Amino acid sequence: MAARLCENGSGQYHCTHGNQTLETSCVLLLIMLGKVFLDFFMLQVKPKNVKASFMGYFCISVALLDLTLLLIFCFIFYFEDFALWGMRFTKYHICLLTQITSLTCGILHYPVYLMAALDYYTTVSQTSQFSKRGQKLLYVFAVVVIWISGFFCILKVPAVYEELEIQKSVSPYQCPVSASLQSYSVSCAMVLLLGTALLARWKEVVTTLLSARFVSISSQPALMFSYTSNATTCCKWQLLSRLLICFLGTWAPLVVLQVLVVFLGVWIPAYVDMNVPWLYFINSFLLAAVFWCRCHEVELAEGTWSSDPFVSWKFCFVPFDNENTEAADEPGVVIVIC
Repeated sequence: MAARLCENGSGQYHCTHGNQTLETSCVLLLIMLGKVFLDFFMLQVKPKNVKASFMGYFCISVALLDLTLLLIFCFIFYFEDFALWGMRFTKYHICLLTQITSLTCGILHYPVYLMAALDYYTTVSQTSQFSKRGQKLLYVFAVVVIWISGFFCILKVPAVYEELEIQKSVSPYQCPVSASLQSYSVSCAMVLLLGTALLARWKEVVTTLLSARFVSISSQPALMFSYTSNATTCCKWQLLSRLLICFLGTWAPLVVLQVLVVFLGVWIPAYVDMNVPWLYFINSFLLAAVFWCRCHEVELAEGTWSSDPFVSWKFCFVPFDNENTEAADEPGVVIVIC
């Protein structure tokens, strides 16, 4: 498949062109079907008692947008050529909607991650003064504003509009779509930060993992980590080791995928890149970063641990939440209920 860089004035989009053996609209329909299934599967398997957060509401919006696009694609694909409200719709519009969605999703990574980081930075220490109802309304408002702003910015960029107009004459077996440089740069930053943290704490991480063994507590499986803590080691560096274990233990497949994306230079279409599993992956990374930066101010309440539906961060703060604990003669023991 040949690739070229789209010149849209800012040079931030990467487009792919090629001759597909299947009709493009059919391929896009199948891709959206798989993405919708994956989105709602992740939303279904997560615990129901998760604390409300901006990222949680944005994940729901992504799933609803994908479902809406899938229904529109199915309608257009079935009727092929029809008029609605004075406008004629053909299979070309499946490609057009995909291109607009890709361009919009491609510029939303930075603002979404920044909003999520600010949300956690203010809520993990309970410094936010909003009520729960007020927070939820604020999250909904922020999500709506971000999506509207993204679509407005894309449709108002003259170079993007001209590019979409030119592509009307492209063969029906081609549909150039963009890949986000924002997403690729985030992947590079995550790989770099995780690699640096692992290099700095690899000895303690390996020692802790080697000490792990399965036990049964109240008929529930649990992991028990026995380790000897170093009194000269800063509590914050010990916390970093535990954060790495929890994060990598949950998201190792996606971490490996990001390493491959970065080192192989893989460009993923932006409408595929912005999905619920990826957003929850970023959500866990942001939470870990906030926990480490504000470890002495974290509000040690059950609501704090339910901010992440897939990672149990409570393990990381045991026994850091009790500074008066006397040193034991035996190695420290941390038990994690699976």
